[in-house]
Amino acid sequence: MPPKKAVEEKKVLLGRPGNNLKSGIVGLANVGKSTLFQAITKCNLGNPANFPYATIDPEEARVIVPDERYDWLCEKYKPKSRVPANLTVYDIAGLTRGASTGAGLGNAFLSHIRAVDAIFQVVRCFDDAEIIHVEGDVNPTRDLDIISEELRLKDIEFVEKALENQKKKTRQGGQSLQMKQWKEEEATIEKILAHLRDGKEVRKGTWGPKEIEVINPLFLLTAKPVVYLVNLSEKDYIRKKNKYLPGVAKWIQDNAPGDPIIPISVAFEERLTRFETDEEVAEEEKKVGAQSALPKLIVTMRKALDLGSFFTVGPDEVRQWTLRNGTKAPQAAGVIHTDFEKTFIQAIVFKYTDLKELGDEAEVRSKGKIMTKGKDYIVEDGDILHFKAGAAKS
Repeated sequence: MPPKKAVEEKKVLLGRPGNNLKSGIVGLANVGKSTLFQAITKCNLGNPANFPYATIDPEEARVIVPDERYDWLCEKYKPKSRVPANLTVYDIAGLTRGASTGAGLGNAFLSHIRAVDAIFQVVRCFDDAEIIHVEGDVNPTRDLDIISEELRLKDIEFVEKALENQKKKTRQGGQSLQMKQWKEEEATIEKILAHLRDGKEVRKGTWGPKEIEVINPLFLLTAKPVVYLVNLSEKDYIRKKNKYLPGVAKWIQDNAPGDPIIPISVAFEERLTRFETDEEVAEEEKKVGAQSALPKLIVTMRKALDLGSFFTVGPDEVRQWTLRNGTKAPQAAGVIHTDFEKTFIQAIVFKYTDLKELGDEAEVRSKGKIMTKGKDYIVEDGDILHFKAGAAKS
């Protein structure tokens, strides 16, 4: 008999479980965060200003996720209603050195970061005498050090408090199963604290599933995925050259290996928002020889959050739903309506790629490509789904 195929266990993820995940734009004061937020969301909040803390409360917006699959499905079905996927983005007040001890907007800023699931970290790599740098001069690697250190110091404070609370439980003594669990959790918290004190970020540690279950409720700042946005002048962005970039790339390689890094020009993105139509934007991009980085930025963040999509289609509505990769069919049904998860019967599934290749649902069906799946089916990115559910109990 052939050996049994090993079942690959899905890695337990750091972070809040769920499908409605949020990302925050983070950086030192005056690096271009609020202007970037306006460009992403195509809205004018009227708050970018040439002084620190122009953003006091985090602004929130939902941005449409660009996806050619959704566009193609809308073109095919020509539905009455079209609902694309979106990503929730927050503009968060600028950080300063000493924020972990309350400097600047300190604690308020850090609590806003705790509330998001991932970070767009904006790093200033442009010189402009008219835009004040909170540290006095432009030095991206120093700025990266400051942010990394402030987030890590705040995490140490959070974990020390958690350890103190955990020790109150274990001091009670005893041999119960509950006490055994508390002691295991205490050991994990001590391990997290040692990791942070060693100058390391939590998301770069190696953690077992049980340890991650202890980490996630702590909402640690350094446990969140990060996408680095290197803010260049428009000139440098168009010519794809910048004197600071090599240093930033090396810093990320040394301190956050594997994290995405996206060059962007906030000035260029802001200028593109002044055009009234997509055609005018495309013409300007062609004229200068550079394209907006915003679509890449949004898609990269979804990937960092381990989010995927499934679709519901028909003449009434084409809709792209967001869910965490690895989600089973009943929980995917629950994204549409919580009752559907509770009363789930089955899912009718076919693939976007099959539909596009074969042309229509009848042909997909005739080729045996439409499947009926039960509660253990793991939804894949690009699935087109129809759920069958029972009547909800009143």
